[in-house]
Amino acid sequence: MRFRFARGILILILLGNIIVWHKIWRLFTVQNKSLKDISNISENPQKFHRRLARLVTVVIRQFETFENDVASTVESILNSFPIIQILIVCDELPYPPLELNLSNNTQNLRLVNLQPDFNKSFDERNPLFYVRTKFILIVPDSTRISSKHMLQDMINHVTKFGMTSVAVGKNSLSCLNMGLKIKEWSLKIQNVGGTICDAVIGRHVIMLETSLLKKLSDPFMLPFTDSIYLQTRAIGVKVNILRKHRFNEGRPLYRSQQTQWKVQQLHRSRERAMLEKFGIKKVIRPSSVVEWYGCSRETVRCFGSVVNGVPSYLYQNRYTPPCCLASLRKVAYHVFDKLEEVGIRFWLEGNSLLGAMRNGDILPWHHEVEIGINRDDLGRSPWLVKAQNKPIIDNHGFVWEKATEGEFFKIQYSKVNRLHVNLLPFYSNNGTMIRDAWFMRNRDFPEQFLHPMSTIDFAGRQVPSPNNIRDFLEIKYYKGVIENPEIPGKISLD
Repeated sequence: MRFRFARGILILILLGNIIVWHKIWRLFTVQNKSLKDISNISENPQKFHRRLARLVTVVIRQFETFENDVASTVESILNSFPIIQILIVCDELPYPPLELNLSNNTQNLRLVNLQPDFNKSFDERNPLFYVRTKFILIVPDSTRISSKHMLQDMINHVTKFGMTSVAVGKNSLSCLNMGLKIKEWSLKIQNVGGTICDAVIGRHVIMLETSLLKKLSDPFMLPFTDSIYLQTRAIGVKVNILRKHRFNEGRPLYRSQQTQWKVQQLHRSRERAMLEKFGIKKVIRPSSVVEWYGCSRETVRCFGSVVNGVPSYLYQNRYTPPCCLASLRKVAYHVFDKLEEVGIRFWLEGNSLLGAMRNGDILPWHHEVEIGINRDDLGRSPWLVKAQNKPIIDNHGFVWEKATEGEFFKIQYSKVNRLHVNLLPFYSNNGTMIRDAWFMRNRDFPEQFLHPMSTIDFAGRQVPSPNNIRDFLEIKYYKGVIENPEIPGKISLD
């Protein structure tokens, strides 16, 4: 009796496992079956449309509310593919309203407003919440889709490459490589040949897997599709250009000079906002023009107070913003010139000397320049004399002041931007150079390191330095500091 009961339980367990695995198999094979069916377009259009609707969702994101062709674009898509799902994504409800009859197409046409609303949940504002297909087709405004063979070919290429693009109308597509250095806050864009690249310029349609779009931090950020390519580049995904295909173009848009100017201005402002959000402060264009998107002399520096010697950007696992490094070089050049003009004896100190030894420049993670000076020479500089009592702005807009936290001076980039060079006064005492800025790490050292002084290349200039730099730095810090510097925040050097 017990044997029969146990055998019955075992049979039930086996049947349960068979049912579960059958369901898993069905889920796994349904889209694969659709992919196989899509490669062989049936003579029955309705069957093909059903297969396509299970595979592809169309997204329209690139349009302007003041002039667009969205209604006709949607109509053309539904005329060719009546049951395909279409999402129209916007930052706020378009005004004037789009001439769409959404009430009769709620199953396959939806307007998704990204703007927060008291009456809408987070999911209702998330376009990906409505996507149930393996692929997404991103279509710019005023595009006409009619070729079933083209979509079939795009699906085949996306399955192989992960992302593919096709030109719209007579537009020629340019292939770009993007040298994205997140830690250095920089982006270098270069034109390249071929069909596999990081980004595409020119009006085009993109197809990619939904799973890829879900990996992006902000997949619907404007400007579209620039933001997609910046994010896919960050995760190492390339785009494949299908040059043998072209989508048809709809009604011409932005034909007047006024609307063209408006679109250009919107793109610039959106691009600036995108770069700011992603922390890109230096962009090198294909023309080799360098554009800065960080702080300037008229704005505050790119980071706030430095706590325990660690700037905030190091906690983000990033180096010093490139705009800050460029500004620091300008301050350092100015200080070098002013010290040389009046014959003050000075030398490169601390982390700045370490940077000069390692790479001939400021350390990529450092936020100030340190210069040692002979305290007996302070009276030679009118700016240092005046700074003893109060901050003073020189004829070039640099601010000289005595630091409140110790016996040293700061020369700042401007009254607003407080990037600065530290001037550290040392004086001789029984063969030792001593400084009174007690809290700083620039330790006392034997006077013999300055007799005679040497020079070292620093940020493109020859600057005075101690005569035995390795020994000097190892006295200041520790043995092997040049090869193994200690980085605040414990970030890695790779």
